[in-house]
Amino acid sequence: MPNLSHTIRRFNRFELKYILTLREAERFKQALRAYLLPDDHGSGSYDLNSLYYDSPDLRFFWEKMDGIKFRRKLRIRHYDNGQPLTEDTPVFLEIKQRLDRVTQKRRAVLTYRDALRFCNQRERPDCDPQDAPVIEEIEAMLWQYNLRPVSLVRYQRQALIGTDYDIGLRVTFDTSLAYRTGNLCLHEEPPSLPMFPPDRVVMEIKVNERIPYWLTELVAIHNLRLVRVSKYCRSIELARNIPSACWQMEAS
Repeated sequence: MPNLSHTIRRFNRFELKYILTLREAERFKQALRAYLLPDDHGSGSYDLNSLYYDSPDLRFFWEKMDGIKFRRKLRIRHYDNGQPLTEDTPVFLEIKQRLDRVTQKRRAVLTYRDALRFCNQRERPDCDPQDAPVIEEIEAMLWQYNLRPVSLVRYQRQALIGTDYDIGLRVTFDTSLAYRTGNLCLHEEPPSLPMFPPDRVVMEIKVNERIPYWLTELVAIHNLRLVRVSKYCRSIELARNIPSACWQMEAS
């Protein structure tokens, strides 16, 4: 696992999402390899575990479902490197925010122990000074919305990143997506309830400003369609038998 103390704490970007079959994803990955490189984290493939927090009335979930232009969500995120997750393992505590079409992320690095004590028991941790502003924001969210853990999501990610010609470009392919809404501990066995059919891949294009022309062309050639999909919201839909809204195609 990389040294999290040296990772980027905040950034703004555009995120475009698609749902592909495994075969479609493999064809698209082969086309991308002429332009992109494997992410150096986990040799381009790794497991992600995210513990999501929400209010008793699921405020963050319904803000997404209702299409609110400004919305936030809170999660503890762990990048699985094959080692046991212990109390001292560093994890990200993240606010993921959507402002119209721009995705913004702010995050702090804490030990797993401190992240749980903070989010579950409201015990404010000692932290790196550069993390103080986001810790203050999270503390306000925890108290204001009475946040508690509601969903655990896990998936395997393969990531490709831009060269010096496409700095900030990142394309990810997420497979084996699973969730649970009980026994919400990152250190327990991985969740096993499927979020999508086993042959589906969630692909995301992440870019700082605009998609390169060559990538727009590839998307068109492969006839890919934008969708509105949230892994967190999908887990809540499935757990509560709410009719899915996440497969809707984006308006052109």
